[in-house]
Amino acid sequence: MSTAQAPARPAPKKKISVYKGDPGMWSWVAHRISGVAIFFFLFVHVLDTALVTVSPESYNAVIDTYKTPIVGLMEIGLVALVLFHALNGLRIVAVDFWSKGARYQRQMLWAVLAIWVVVFAAATARLLFLLFQHL
Repeated sequence: MSTAQAPARPAPKKKISVYKGDPGMWSWVAHRISGVAIFFFLFVHVLDTALVTVSPESYNAVIDTYKTPIVGLMEIGLVALVLFHALNGLRIVAVDFWSKGARYQRQMLWAVLAIWVVVFAAATARLLFLLFQHL
């Protein structure tokens, strides 16, 4: 008696991400995160500035809390986010509107990161100097 065996099923294929950790994907993620963080900063900034119309004393109290070292470090983080978001936004505009932009998007990303490091290093040095000067 022979036993018929069912044909072997092929192993299921794993779904592979299109990006696979490409720097362009991480640039996209960082651009979105920086945009959301900047939005929340602007929201808080509008609220605390509007506080001056309600109570100038409360406004002064809030502004005094901003003169702490922790907020100074957060300000450095804000500069990092705004600088990256602006430079990467220029890169995105170039990719979208320059006919060769898509071809050179990776090189432009590395250029953006190099410019970001140089400008952010200078800004950090200045902000840290101001932060330690006020301690």
